[in-house]
Amino acid sequence: MKPLTFEDITTRLRAWRFPAGIQGVVGIASGGVVPAALVAQHLRVGLKVIAFNYRDATNTPHFAVPQLLSAVPDLGAWKKILLVDDVYVTGKSWEAARARLPREVEVLPFVFKGKTDFALIRDVADCVSWPWKPN
Repeated sequence: MKPLTFEDITTRLRAWRFPAGIQGVVGIASGGVVPAALVAQHLRVGLKVIAFNYRDATNTPHFAVPQLLSAVPDLGAWKKILLVDDVYVTGKSWEAARARLPREVEVLPFVFKGKTDFALIRDVADCVSWPWKPN
């Protein structure tokens, strides 16, 4: 397991080229709340959260599809957002969240770790230890 520091993450965030015109960030709870907050703060935009239950504490799926646990956030006038999660493994949580958001809103993916083009950390093969999670 590779430990990451807040400095590691914020350095990477500063170097990332986000698309222009992002009006807000929606974080996928629970793992994506801190990453979404960091991204929203970096971009100086608002933050909303949508919560799902899909994986257990050992990262094993315990449902066939993610289960919605919260109300779907009202995006107001936002027309272009980032939908943020901590990791992208199968994409099921991201897809479930996207399916609940209004179709007319442009929803762009962003995760902190995963083997996908929209992941902040793609160069670490091992699992990571997030600085906001207890060991």
